[in-house]
Order: sequence, then C-alpha cells, then structure tokens
Amino acid sequence: MTSIKNKKIALIQMSCEPDTAANLDKAADRVLDAAKLGANIVCLPELFRVQYFCQREEHSLFDTAESIPGPSTARLGAIAREHNIVIIASLFERRAAGLYHNTAAILDGKLDPATHPDNIAGIYRKMHIPDDPLYYEKFYFTPGDLGFKAMTTTHGRIGTLVCWDQWYPEAARETALRGANTLFYPTAIGWHPSEKAEYGDAQYSAWQTMQRAHAIANGVFVGAVNRVGFEHGDVIHNGVEMKGPEGAGLEFWGGSFIADPFGRVIAQASHDKEEILTAEIDLKLLEDTRRNWPFLRDRRIDAYGGITSRFID
Repeated sequence: MTSIKNKKIALIQMSCEPDTAANLDKAADRVLDAAKLGANIVCLPELFRVQYFCQREEHSLFDTAESIPGPSTARLGAIAREHNIVIIASLFERRAAGLYHNTAAILDGKLDPATHPDNIAGIYRKMHIPDDPLYYEKFYFTPGDLGFKAMTTTHGRIGTLVCWDQWYPEAARETALRGANTLFYPTAIGWHPSEKAEYGDAQYSAWQTMQRAHAIANGVFVGAVNRVGFEHGDVIHNGVEMKGPEGAGLEFWGGSFIADPFGRVIAQASHDKEEILTAEIDLKLLEDTRRNWPFLRDRRIDAYGGITSRFID
C-alpha cells in the first residue's frame, strides 16, 4: 500500500470547440498543465475531442470516430510516457465497419510501447447507453462487451466508468469488487435550457449525490469530470463541417468533483469555467474507512440473486 499512497489525481474540466483537432490540442495542453501540477493520474471528460454530437442522429458523424490505438492515444500516450503519468481518455471508438463504442482508453507512461502501443494499459467500453431527448447515444454506440474492469497502473488500481454508467450502483460495486480504489467517471451531462430554472439544482444535486453514494457504499475515491459550455453539437472534422441542430442545445453544467471514501467532496469545480481540479488520494484513509464501515464484509452475497432480474414481479 505504501507505494501507491498519496497519489495526486487531476480532472480536466474543459469546453469543447467544433474543431476536433483543436480539442485534441487543448486536451494535450491541459494534461501537460496537470502534470506540471504534480498529477499522477489525469482524467479527461467524456468524448473530449468533439462537441456533444449525440443531440441528433446523423450518419456522417460516424466519420469522427477513430481506432484505438489511433491519433488521440498516440498524442496522449507520448505525454504519459514523457511525464510518467496515467491518462484516462474518453473516445469515440471505431472498432470495425459499422461497429462503434464510447470507450475510455487508460494510458500508462511506464508501459513499454513495443508491447503496449501508445502505452495503452487497457480500455473500458461504456456499458449503459442512454436514449433521451438530445442524448441519442443508442444511434451511435454499441453497448460495451468487456464488462466492468479494474486496472493496475503505475499509480494505483483504478476503475473507469462513463457518464450514464454513473447512475448504476451495480457498475460501481462490481468495479470496486475487482479491486479499484478510485472510480473515474468521464462525463458529458448538462441542462436542457427549458428545464434549468425548474429542475437544474435538483438535477445536479442528484448527479453528485449518486456518485458520492458510490464512494460511501464501496469505500473508494470517486472522480467525476464534466465539460462546460453551451453546445449545439457543431463538429468540424478533417475540414468537413457538420452543423448541429438549431434550437435548444445543451448547457453542460461542469461541477466536476472528487469525493473521498466517506462521501465528502474534497474538491469541486465551478459550473461555468474551465479548470484543472486536483486532490490527493491517500489509501490509508480508504483502509480506515472500510475498517469502520465494513460494507464489503457484511454483504449477503447469498441473497442477491434477484439483482440479475429485470424486475421481480
């Protein structure tokens, strides 16, 4: 435990421009800034290379997907290698013709690129795919088929889940049971303009409360990173412009935060500014919390068979 105590994590809360190349440049610069701040693990927001295009269904937007390994992992993997850091990069993955995923690549700077292209320690494919107004993700993403994973990295054992996954306690539990000490949630979530005045505070509160509960129930640290800014999903990729729908758009609510195993928010970002949010992860606190609240010890694993049912009539 001593070797992975007091690691610093960083969440990159950023806005996204229409130009995918500009977003990769910005993300790379922010990761470098986080490394200079002493961060050991750096997490980018969901689909950081693009404005959130899932506000509509448009076949041409599949052209923005990339392979893994690919251009983004090559750029960020080099930074991870140079600065001996771990980077979590959420990408639109083209797995094969007609097969696409919402995927987080975990890049570890200590890995040998000869055996791990772009220093990729592993990938996680988003398991829960939403289909709501302005969040039409089922059109683009195939549900993940790798299951829930905890990955051993140079700077600790971590788990990555993605956005809509954050509402499911089963996902957090299984990832923690696989040994993850910190759960990272790359996110793109915001307010519908017509709903913000009436429901905005409650929506953000529910989002944060749910993830703080994951920290408490599993005795882990949680880092949830969101984007900021107002978007219609405009995209410019390889010189081709794809305009988003006119009308409402989404205001991404930022509010990225880090919670400790007691559920306390130890760092929180604003709702409207780009920020690099950092905090130290001390596994002694995790050990102490689990000793005092031994939820994993007291689980009735003999009595949970019903959890695999859609509904118990």
